[in-house]
Amino acid sequence: MVTVDAVGTVLAHNERAGALLMRVRAGVAFGEIAPSWLAEAHRLRVAGDAGEEPPLWAAGWIGGRWVRALAGPDTGGAVTWWLIGDDKPDGATGGLDATTGELNGSGGGPAGPAGERSRTAEELARERARVGLLREVSYELQGAPNVEQCRAAIVRRAALHLADTAVLVSAGDGRTFPVTRCANGKAVTQERIALDPGRVPGLAEALRGLPVVASDWIDPRQLPRWTMPDDSADGATEVGALMVVPLAGHGARTGALILLRHRPATFTAAEESFAALFAARAGAALSLAQIHAHQAQVAAVLTRGLLPPVLGRVHGIDFSGRYRAAGAGERVGGDFYDVYPADTSAAESVAVLGDVCGNGLEAAVVTGAIRTSLRALLPFAADHSRLLTLLNTALLPTHQTPFVTLVLVSARRRGRRVRLRISSAGHPTPLIVRTSGRVEEAPTAGTLIGAVADLEFVTAEVTLRPGETCLLYSDGITEARGGPLGESMFGEDRLRTVLAQCAGTPAEVVTERVQMIAEQWVGEGSHDDMALLAIGAPRNTPSTPVHEKDQRR
Repeated sequence: MVTVDAVGTVLAHNERAGALLMRVRAGVAFGEIAPSWLAEAHRLRVAGDAGEEPPLWAAGWIGGRWVRALAGPDTGGAVTWWLIGDDKPDGATGGLDATTGELNGSGGGPAGPAGERSRTAEELARERARVGLLREVSYELQGAPNVEQCRAAIVRRAALHLADTAVLVSAGDGRTFPVTRCANGKAVTQERIALDPGRVPGLAEALRGLPVVASDWIDPRQLPRWTMPDDSADGATEVGALMVVPLAGHGARTGALILLRHRPATFTAAEESFAALFAARAGAALSLAQIHAHQAQVAAVLTRGLLPPVLGRVHGIDFSGRYRAAGAGERVGGDFYDVYPADTSAAESVAVLGDVCGNGLEAAVVTGAIRTSLRALLPFAADHSRLLTLLNTALLPTHQTPFVTLVLVSARRRGRRVRLRISSAGHPTPLIVRTSGRVEEAPTAGTLIGAVADLEFVTAEVTLRPGETCLLYSDGITEARGGPLGESMFGEDRLRTVLAQCAGTPAEVVTERVQMIAEQWVGEGSHDDMALLAIGAPRNTPSTPVHEKDQRR
């Protein structure tokens, strides 16, 4: 017996209720210690629809037992629930009638249509409770954000509704296996241990997705110690019944569920059938979580290869880059930049900033292919026109590749100055920031890559004095819409104004300032990919050259 007030607080309970509802005590919220079906029955009993008598009876699973709940007379808004446990196999007679609440005899129950209706109503209520539990479990497992939390939810639910202790052995590498354990009312533990599945009857078969023997054929005394939670007493000697159920996933084995009940206890045929249904839902959810985890891992590995490099000083030349993808939460897109340091300070280092048509992951994949092609064509970097023509020739046959605009720069330090050769292929013209605050365009132009066979390029030669910077940028900066009304483009004039304010500052400051102002301009509005690459002649003495392997994460 447990008494609950109108707001759902436990007022009192007897000793038997304490054994059935492990965490029940006066003052606790009923919804936190009662199964969902019983908490919902109390809610309906207290706040039943006007003109409709709330049901007196409810039924469902508590800790692996089928329990019927009878609502006693209301007193001051409180309800006393009498909980009647039923451990009899399907088809047994006797006990409390589900409709009248009267005690039936053990010799077959009430005769006639009334008894048949009673048994039918009880079986219908039991089946509804099972379906409701499976639906509830499916929702919870599908909402688990990762594999570990999905495993924990499975054993927690299984220990609450199917057995006293649940152990999930997930598919391993043949020698070690992830093991998740939970005793009813206790914390979940997870670890990876070396184990022999053959030591648990039926486990080796279940891990292969094969049917296992019935629970009453398995001797619980054969259980190894690792199947029991750490805080249990005497380990396997307390186990009275054991069931092993395979968890079938989406075309792959996900593991097996070991269900343990303490002495004296058994699993009925109906309980074994319901455990199989539970395992099917759990296996599907765990398989889906594993698929998502694998996809996330693959995406992370691929994304690492597409991220822009970390830049610094190379052979006395400062390089600084900034990137912001178009989509919220995205790390890669259609814009890119790279720096390829020369082997010696006497040779030219190569820098490139480009823009593939489109954005998002698909554009990032094309970007990765173009960056790989550019790296392969570096031996031809002394002749910009030839390198860009070869890249165009490589991209034209691939009809799925969109066009690309880019700027190619060869940079070499001479004394305190930095000499640049700049070639644009249909890209916004690079801007030179002089120490006086004047902003100039690099006199270069050319045809975009991947669109037509005949190309023309004009290569500009620019000299940077100490404190001067050349900025390469994508049109995601100048075409960003924002401002007071959210509709005005950032524009080249505004970019030039920002750059003039950066006169004499290091390349790192230039890119940081431009990106900050552009992001403030856009605010929460949509925008294209934004990329910046600044090449600067430092005011101070050149530091030790940084090799290419130091430029990337």
